[in-house]
Amino acid sequence: MSTECNFYNVTVGISARHLHLSKEDLEKLFGKGYELTPVKDLSQPGQFASDERVNIIGPKGRIDNIRILGPIRKKTQVEIAKTDSFRLGIKPPVRDSGDIKGSPGITIEGPKGTIDIEEGVIGALRHIHMTPEDAEKYGCHDKEIVKVKVEGDRALIFGEVIIRVREDFALDFHIDTDEANAANLSNGDIVKFFKA
Repeated sequence: MSTECNFYNVTVGISARHLHLSKEDLEKLFGKGYELTPVKDLSQPGQFASDERVNIIGPKGRIDNIRILGPIRKKTQVEIAKTDSFRLGIKPPVRDSGDIKGSPGITIEGPKGTIDIEEGVIGALRHIHMTPEDAEKYGCHDKEIVKVKVEGDRALIFGEVIIRVREDFALDFHIDTDEANAANLSNGDIVKFFKA
């Protein structure tokens, strides 16, 4: 039986700490009828970094000037790295985006108001975005778990990488700043994913 793996190139996208807001929470923080101001398109079609920033406050500390990503979502979600959690004094679970049930809450401070969310802070599960066409090409399916190989002076293997398949996605490997630093990676670097 062959143990040979197929390796496929994928571009690295590094996600710094950020928030996604619901319309209701956006208006509480910035004012009634407020809309986000896009400043930069992200790697995923239709998603953007906005000009707006907020502060987040935990039991032990705060982090200011956290960028809001658009468009607005049904539920507010805060994504931070493990390093950030020490500073804030909370223990967020590592989850797929949108899976916030039972996660810690936090205080969010905006220019027009402050809100306390009961849940919504997570560390994002490392993942690869791809279209259905990509999935067919690479023999993958939505929610499949793969590994990613990094070469270079801090070579390593990332395990537990979830495949996320959707028509409006673009092929990209997303990790947070802690993970990128551990592997000495920068935005746009090429790594290889494979099935274990």
